[in-house]
Amino acid sequence: MDNKYELIEKIGQGGFGVVYKCRDCLTDATVALKRIFFKNEDEGVPSSVIREIALLKELDHGNIIRLLDVIKNGAGVDLIFEFLDIDLSKFIASYPEVAKDQQIIKRFLHQILCGVAYCHSHKILHRDLKPKNLLIDIDSKVLKIADFGLARAFGVPLGTYTGKVVTLAYKAPEVLLGSNYSTPVDVWAVGCIFAEMVILRPLFCTESEITVLMDMFSLLGVPTEATWPGVTSLSRYIANIATFPPQCTRNLGDEVAGLEPAGLDLLSKMLCLDPNKRITASDALKHSYFGHVSTAGT
Repeated sequence: MDNKYELIEKIGQGGFGVVYKCRDCLTDATVALKRIFFKNEDEGVPSSVIREIALLKELDHGNIIRLLDVIKNGAGVDLIFEFLDIDLSKFIASYPEVAKDQQIIKRFLHQILCGVAYCHSHKILHRDLKPKNLLIDIDSKVLKIADFGLARAFGVPLGTYTGKVVTLAYKAPEVLLGSNYSTPVDVWAVGCIFAEMVILRPLFCTESEITVLMDMFSLLGVPTEATWPGVTSLSRYIANIATFPPQCTRNLGDEVAGLEPAGLDLLSKMLCLDPNKRITASDALKHSYFGHVSTAGT
């Protein structure tokens, strides 16, 4: 490790590599070091890592994690980030009563949407929004979006993007049905996170794409040409939808019992099956649900 940073402890590990809590030896500040290993050192820095670094250097917002430094390290690279205490998934598990406080939910959701709206205004899709990628400072309750490993810039006209994005529980129906996609995929994921903060578990939690679709449609209805123009022409429509019973068997309000009416209205707009009718992140911030939210940290 570069002698600028002193390792304190390992705080996370994934397919990309390892995350450490470290001390900046120059400033004495606590930082997070994300060590990414290269599969083939001879091929140099992978394009996905270059893209993540480039995107993070473009972003400057109070609800997006700050990249502080980049250091080549043998068969890999170290990304140095500001340090936050805990991710939203662990926060919900560790502080269930605090996490379920309506004002905390409202404040966290507002901060997520602020960060997402900023990304979208700068033509960036995150594509992997989930509680584990949302970091929180416990004292200030400031939330920041992290892990831009699957993020990418987009332009007009839209390109054709891979469907291998977003953790299954937060994957939008247009991705599951083989449609091209854009910013609404991030809004869908935020809607799923919103519901999870209310019920303290994922709203759609099954093990396959077909069962997630069944879960969605039992709650939100089976899409038709009337409710989602063009849906029947999507590549996976016939295989995955044509045999589904048309009626809902569950009610969104029952699933998120206790959520105030304005919150339920916003959630239903974020979980609109048709991406063209789904509320945008910037419009969601104007919703009446946030009438009295504290915007500290945004």
